[in-house]
Amino acid sequence: RPKPTMISGPINVRVTTMDAELEFAILPSTTGKQLFDQIVKTIGLRETWFFGLQYQDSKGFSTWLKLNKRVTAQDVKRDNPLLIKFRAKFYPEDVADELIQEATQRLFFLQVKESILNDDIYCPPETAVLLASYAVQVKHGDYKKDYHVPGYLTREKLLPQRVLEQHKLNKNQWEERIQVWHREHKGMLREDAMVEYLKIAQDLEMYGVNYFNIKNKKGSELWLGVDALGLNIYDKKDRMTPKIGFPWSEIRNISFNDKKFVIKPIDKKAPDFVFYVPRLRINKRILALCMGNHDLYMRRRKPDTIEVQQMKAQAREEKNKRQMERALLESEKKKRENAEKETEKIARETMELMERLRQIEEQTKRAQDELEEQTRRALELEKERTIAQEEAERLDKDRKAAVEAKAALLHQSETQTKSQESLVLTHNYILLHTGGLLIQPLHFNAKADLERTKVELKTKLMGVHIQDSVQPHMHEHDETDESSAEASAELTSPGMVRDRSEEERVTEAQKNQRLHKSLKFLSTELAGAVDESKKTPNDLIHADNVKAGRDKYKTLRQIRQGNTKQRIDEFESM
Repeated sequence: RPKPTMISGPINVRVTTMDAELEFAILPSTTGKQLFDQIVKTIGLRETWFFGLQYQDSKGFSTWLKLNKRVTAQDVKRDNPLLIKFRAKFYPEDVADELIQEATQRLFFLQVKESILNDDIYCPPETAVLLASYAVQVKHGDYKKDYHVPGYLTREKLLPQRVLEQHKLNKNQWEERIQVWHREHKGMLREDAMVEYLKIAQDLEMYGVNYFNIKNKKGSELWLGVDALGLNIYDKKDRMTPKIGFPWSEIRNISFNDKKFVIKPIDKKAPDFVFYVPRLRINKRILALCMGNHDLYMRRRKPDTIEVQQMKAQAREEKNKRQMERALLESEKKKRENAEKETEKIARETMELMERLRQIEEQTKRAQDELEEQTRRALELEKERTIAQEEAERLDKDRKAAVEAKAALLHQSETQTKSQESLVLTHNYILLHTGGLLIQPLHFNAKADLERTKVELKTKLMGVHIQDSVQPHMHEHDETDESSAEASAELTSPGMVRDRSEEERVTEAQKNQRLHKSLKFLSTELAGAVDESKKTPNDLIHADNVKAGRDKYKTLRQIRQGNTKQRIDEFESM
């Protein structure tokens, strides 16, 4: 390979972390370690052992920068500026125990989230929805009904494209399902939401695994998986379910010669574990990853260093401080909310009292109007009664006068009758002496006058009877005209753990029954909206594993059964 062109003078380097972009000027003599130290100092990161610097070499392959060599002496592209990625190179066994700083948690959270959304780590749909809700909690904080109105998630990428395409659900329907979980996270700190996200993500089969194409001595094409727990062998068509596993505690020595890679077990009776790779550079990468992961694996099984103890103590202190600040903030918020509620209550009660007062005023006004109306009607009735009384008195007076007149008329009639009778007698006497010439005419006229007098008298008497009938009628009217008034990994503090303790682990869903039931319900719900024709091979493999009752840790226990020799023999026969 031709020697790289010598560079003199400062070189610009652009470093991208998961949430920032940094610019540095380095000298041609600057080593990878010096650049790395400058970066971690700038971002304030102390848990440096998980991270590395990644770049694309001249052939387009993604490669880790060697820290013990000069940057310019490596196969980096001669771009200006040089493009370097600051990424997690090694993954912890248990994020809740090992990731101490919030800065470290955030970098891991962002990197794992990106891998899941890009489908580099397979995630089943129901778990993807749950993880999306934690991502929303990290970004938006507690769900607030008035603030997080429908559509607040439509522009965010929260689910793998595979999941969106497989289900007949629109953006609003996905948002509703994520929102249900988001409401459940109320009161959770953003940094705690990141850890919860990672605790669930680390149970995914492809989490933290680096895959390499290898062949055994028979020439069978297989996958080698290198992760925090050891080495696993996968069938070529299935990168989710390992077939054979070797924990780091079983490995004594690792080496390679050109394309041949040799692993020497601690078990003296077991043969060397040998496989082959297509290119030398792959063996170099495998060796670096194995060494780093093995060192961290053994380090976890020893007491914490003074530095880690100090970091954990500081992290606990900072977390307690944040919790106290949050508790104080929540207390003040609650007081403010209670005050606002009390104010609203007082305002509501005031409005209710004002409304009641208005109603009382209206009722009073109606009662007053009714009283005035009754008073007016009473006055009218009193007036009518007075008039009726006066009319009754007048009629009584007229009746008395009529009675007197009747008596007078009777007396007059009697007197007249007597007079007429006397006159007739006198007249008859005269006729007697005159020969009866005028008797008949006189008798006729007297009789007519008598009849006429009787008729007049009878008429006046009838008038008296009519007037007598008016008074009781008026009294009856006075009695019937009255009226009346109306009126929204649980974790324990780990102590000393023995080797291969990872084989005793269970998934976060198994630890939390509520979570397990919710995921099962969501899985059933989403199954009704899935398009079976769009399922990927990984979907089918995952479904088979679930049906068989397998998960990441159950599979791990299964593939490590038997002694080292038996498993190496099994690998050779694949």
